[in-house]
This record gives sequence, structure tokens and C-alpha cells, in this order.
Amino acid sequence: MDAKPDLHRNTRVVIVGAGFGGLAAAQALANAPVEITVIDRRNYHLFQPLLYQVATAGLSPADIAWPIRGILRDQKNVSVQLGRVTGVDTVRREVLVSGRRIPYDYLILATGARHAYFDHPEWEGTAPGLKKIADATHIRERILMAFEKAEAEDCDSDERVRLQTFVVVGGGPTGVEMAGAIAELAKTALASDFRVIDPSTTRIVLVEAGPRLLPSFPESLSAVAKRSLERLGVEVCLGAPVTLCDDAGVELAGERIGARTVIWAAGVMASPAAKWLGADRDRAGRIKVDADFSVPGRPEIFAVGDTALAADADGRPLPGVAPVAKQAGRYVAAVIRSRIEGRPTPAPFHYRDFGNLATIGRKAAVADFGRIRVSGFLAWVLWSVAHVYFLIGLRNRFVVALTWLWNYVTFQRGARLITGGDSEEASSPAEPETKVRRVG
Repeated sequence: MDAKPDLHRNTRVVIVGAGFGGLAAAQALANAPVEITVIDRRNYHLFQPLLYQVATAGLSPADIAWPIRGILRDQKNVSVQLGRVTGVDTVRREVLVSGRRIPYDYLILATGARHAYFDHPEWEGTAPGLKKIADATHIRERILMAFEKAEAEDCDSDERVRLQTFVVVGGGPTGVEMAGAIAELAKTALASDFRVIDPSTTRIVLVEAGPRLLPSFPESLSAVAKRSLERLGVEVCLGAPVTLCDDAGVELAGERIGARTVIWAAGVMASPAAKWLGADRDRAGRIKVDADFSVPGRPEIFAVGDTALAADADGRPLPGVAPVAKQAGRYVAAVIRSRIEGRPTPAPFHYRDFGNLATIGRKAAVADFGRIRVSGFLAWVLWSVAHVYFLIGLRNRFVVALTWLWNYVTFQRGARLITGGDSEEASSPAEPETKVRRVG
């Protein structure tokens, strides 16, 4: 029989994951009669939409991350635990974390997602994805080292061509933004840095298995994004699923593209939270939750963000974006408060869609606000303002805004640092890198 809550103490709420959904839930319970424990394997909250800018030397990691303890410092009913969750004991109502057991009355799983390689896990070492700071700094290292190694290659070397070819797999917002940022890094910021190679001749290829880029946007904006990328010199390959990926490039539809740097932005897989509970899940591993985000048969356990497969009022799956996670986190907090205080359950969850935004380079973007669709410089300004606004901390907002203004005026990127292990191999740059260090 499941353990019963002790009514003589405050209700214990455990939140696993301090991403958008978990943090929103914790903050929404600030004045509730609960004891909150936030568990995360990292000590910082990360603004993932700007990770690609760290990966392309536009921002430093500290610009888009903030310590969890600092964010929740003034919330007296919260404690933060650093550790890796390995399971959930639903009978004893305990979370298993780093050899310890943390009891709960209510559990919120906001554990996020990882990369999905479509039954080809061996591609991960060759084509890193972008989900955490270590991924971003590793990709930045690979991009910059490719130019350094190309500088030392023979003029007519095929290896130089491979080093100056970058393939981005996936035509969603991350892939589009990454491809555009690499193009601008190569053709503007690095244009005068080298004496032997010409970075402006760098080849960037964006590969998408579907018929168009940005499938969550209207077709007209997808076409605008494609044209904007092509103006930056990006080659866009549509309807071309990757069939092979190795340390020398990719194959798609029988065509071989030689490249030393491949970046994966094609899919995600939910965390193992569904396995911890033995819950029903979809092919991406997301828990199929009820209308209030609770796990079927487990009304005391909730899942939000990339951990959950939830539907809107029309039965359509909610998108895996930050606004959905934040609104779901606040909604779950309201459900928990209503139960504790004996009030009626809140009205059914309704996602307020404020629009989709994606940027393509330093002065172009697309924005979809339903009936209103914007592209070009105005969309880029809207994108910039929205992303600065949603950053946590006045310092981060100021630094990011100032950095973007400086980059825009000077065409420079200030975070062009190679800090990882590959830089130690630069003494033998003519030897191609055959193995990529795996991070994470």
C-alpha cells in the first residue's frame, strides 16, 4: 500500500529538474504551506535557446546560466539538492538520488530531454548535439580548431576542404540558428584572422529530412528562412535524411559530404523518467499525462516540459518549447495548492501561445504570431528583445544586450576561446582528427 502523507507537517513537494518547468513550479509555490526540494545534477539553470550562441562564440556560458541557489535564495520554503536521480520508489514515495532517498508527498518531474539519433547511437560521438553548456563549449572548440587545423594544411589538400566544411543536421529552430551563426562566424568574425586560409570560403550545409525548414512555422516563413540562409552562403538540403555519419562526414540520398565537423540538431529523446515509474510513454520516451499533467494512476506525481506528452483542448500535442514548460509548471503548482487548501481544481490547462521566433544571422529572423507574421530586421529585433527579457538576472540581460550590440556594430565575436583538450593537439595540426572526445 502506498505511503500516506503526515497531516501534522507541511506537505513535501520534490521537483526533479531546475529547467523552465521545474523552476516555474518552485517559484509558483513560494507562499504555499509546503516544503520544496529542488533536485538537479547541475547547480545552474540554463537558458537553452541561446546555447547555440555559446557554441558559435557569440556569448560566454556565464551569460546564459545562473546558479539555482541564487535564483531561489529568497524563497524560504525551498532547499536545493545537487545529485543525479536514478529512480523513484512509488510505494514509499521516495526519490532515489546519489545513494540517498528523499521523501515526497507530491513529485514534479521536469527532467528535460537528451539527443535522439534515430536508432544510431554510434553517431553521437561524431555528431554532438546541443543540450548543455559542456556540449556548447565542445562544439565551439571543434569549430575553432577546424579553422586552426585548416590554416596548417597544404593549399591543395582535400583535408583542408573537409576541415572547412560544416554540416548541421536538422532544420528546426536550433539547426537554422546554428547554421546561420556558423556562416556569420566564418564569413565576418573570422574573415581577417587567418593568413593562409580564407574563412569566407567555408562551406556550411544544413540537412533536413523533411520537405521544408522550420516545420512548426507557416510555409511562407519557412521559405523566408531558407532564402535568408542561402544569402548567408548556407547550402540547404531538404528531403535528405542522413543515412551514414562518421568522423569524415555524412551520407544522404547516396551523396557523400566530406566534413570534419557535424552538429546534430535533428531530434530529442525524453529522460528516463517514464521508466522510473513504469508509465505509458510515446516513442520519444515522454510520459503520457492526464489533463492536469499528473501521471495516470499516480495523482501525486506530475510531469512537465520535455518529460511529458500533453495535449491541448483540441487533442493536439503541446510543443516542446520553453513557454509550454513554464506555463505547465505554474499550472501544476496551482493544482497542488488547490488540493492542499481544499479548494476546487483549477480550470483545465490552456496554453497561451505568444508566438514562435527563430533567428537567421545578425539582422534577420522570422516571427509567427498567428495572424501576424513578421520577417527580416523587425523580426530580429523582436527575437532579441524577447530573449533578453526572458533571461534570468539583470546582469545577464545587460551583458547579453551589450554583447549583441557590440557584435552587431563591429561584426566581431568576443568568446572565440579554445579551452578543451583538442587544443593540446594543435602542435600536430596536419594530422586529421579521427576521434572526437565525447563530453557529458
